[in-house]
Amino acid sequence: MIEVKNITKKYGNFVAVDDISFTVKDGEIVGLLGPNGAGKSTTMNTITGFIEQTEGNVVINGYDTLKRPKRAKSQIGYMPEGVPLYDDLTIKEFVTYMAELKKVKRKGRKEKVQDMIKKTGLTEMQNKLIKNLSRGQKQRVSMAGALVGEPKVLILDEPTVGLDPKQITEIRSLIKELGKEHTVILSSHILSEVSQICDRVIIINKGKIVAEDTPENLENKVSSNNVLYVTVEDTENKIESIKEKITGIKEIKLIETNEDKTKKYMITGEKDEDLRKKIFTEFAKEGITIFEMKKPEATLEDAFMKIIGEGGKE
Repeated sequence: MIEVKNITKKYGNFVAVDDISFTVKDGEIVGLLGPNGAGKSTTMNTITGFIEQTEGNVVINGYDTLKRPKRAKSQIGYMPEGVPLYDDLTIKEFVTYMAELKKVKRKGRKEKVQDMIKKTGLTEMQNKLIKNLSRGQKQRVSMAGALVGEPKVLILDEPTVGLDPKQITEIRSLIKELGKEHTVILSSHILSEVSQICDRVIIINKGKIVAEDTPENLENKVSSNNVLYVTVEDTENKIESIKEKITGIKEIKLIETNEDKTKKYMITGEKDEDLRKKIFTEFAKEGITIFEMKKPEATLEDAFMKIIGEGGKE
């Protein structure tokens, strides 16, 4: 559905995007991440045709954005960051205007406008002037404008900025639902949001793609190397000698002592060594009661910070 082929964008001697390539499949929801100045916004603006690349090609549903720009752009619904809207129009007037710009057929246009207004939860306020809306409400108006005309591809730049928690949940659900009928690329600074919504994540840094995978796989790649957190009751401190009795343990480190006299340890094992069964067995023999055992949970934010910090390709 979306093919980005060896895109480079230069501003004089400055290279904003440096020879990047990726594909987004039909019905896929892909998150585009990157720190400020990484080239993320330039990439999104190139895909939408808002700016023209210096080198490379972008193909939207079979249409090259340079060779057939009108047909390519007709496939896209774009929700830009900053919600640029016409303040003196009502919600209904704005979405209708967007439908006219996108050449939605007059027959059935009113119904399609109302459908988009309903999908974005704006029905009861559709006759309010946009200048009188809250930031969150304006965000939903922008979403409705992107959706009208039933584009094959949705490009959403920070779609939940300014929304309250209830609205964020609603928009997340809407995006997931839209993914069943549309191909979606979205950017967001809320990495937990990307993890919940997206099928795949592309991380851009210094104009290059430095990682591309599912959120789950990216999280797993940066999870602490074979670490377990174990909370135990060990009145005789037998755990101090357990290291010699269990092969594969590199280190046992006391993390905290709790008020109920339990202790939390970090146990580090050798690479690819699953220590859980050995720990349960040996601790039982020694009379050490295990209250909790868990692996540390890595987040997409952890993965993002590690990848950006390393600056290398995952």
